[in-house]
Amino acid sequence: MFKPKGPRHIANPAGPKGKRAYAIGDIHGRYDLLEALLWAIRKDASERPTLDTHLVSLGDLIDRGPESNRVVEAFTGPQEGFMSTNVLMGNHEEMLLRGLTGEANLLQGWLDHGGYACAESYGVNAAYLRGQTADTQFDALSAAIPDSHVSVMRKALECIRFGDFLFTHAGIRPGVAPDQQTARDMRWIRKEFLESDAPLGCVVVHGHTVTDHVVERSNRVGLDTGAYKTGLLTAMMIEGPERVFIKAFDDGNRIRVSRELRPGLPD
Repeated sequence: MFKPKGPRHIANPAGPKGKRAYAIGDIHGRYDLLEALLWAIRKDASERPTLDTHLVSLGDLIDRGPESNRVVEAFTGPQEGFMSTNVLMGNHEEMLLRGLTGEANLLQGWLDHGGYACAESYGVNAAYLRGQTADTQFDALSAAIPDSHVSVMRKALECIRFGDFLFTHAGIRPGVAPDQQTARDMRWIRKEFLESDAPLGCVVVHGHTVTDHVVERSNRVGLDTGAYKTGLLTAMMIEGPERVFIKAFDDGNRIRVSRELRPGLPD
């Protein structure tokens, strides 16, 4: 019996003609790194031919690091020099939003996984929140976090297709078409996605899982270099088949930036 062929690995993945994108890995409250990285991204874009240029955060703007509030504020409006600025929904944004919109009982779990640092950035004392009821935690957080910041998270997208690439927070489920993925998998998946070398019908550019360097496979590129604990925040530029990794890193004395041109994905 004839069996339809499944997707194949994309030999030379490329972005759509006439467009450029910069995808930023998990920021987790490291505004100092984001500020330096945005400067380096703008510099990179200014040195290239004029194209429709788009900026994408892969999610997890908040938690763990010290300045979640400033990171979210940076995404409340369009970024200068970009046709569009988009934020994808990370699992940390999901948990906070659910806690603020009817599931206050989830706030303690959110706090225990980096949320205390986020709360502190909005002026809510972490020591006060510890041991409080869910309703009290809700009242304190909802009063402190501006509506404009909640709106950034609420409007976050699940994924963006960009030519042969798919931007999403955590990854996608192998064996399921990209346009049939669930929100839960795109925000939370790990093992099934990370351990698969199967063709996915696209090259997935994702964050969510911390590694100490960019991970490149034939079916995915991982950009979460653990900014909040490693001091390294990474972005990926895609223009046609060209890819450049732009990094902001804390060397212990100052924030530095670097650019690394990569010729193509490994086989």
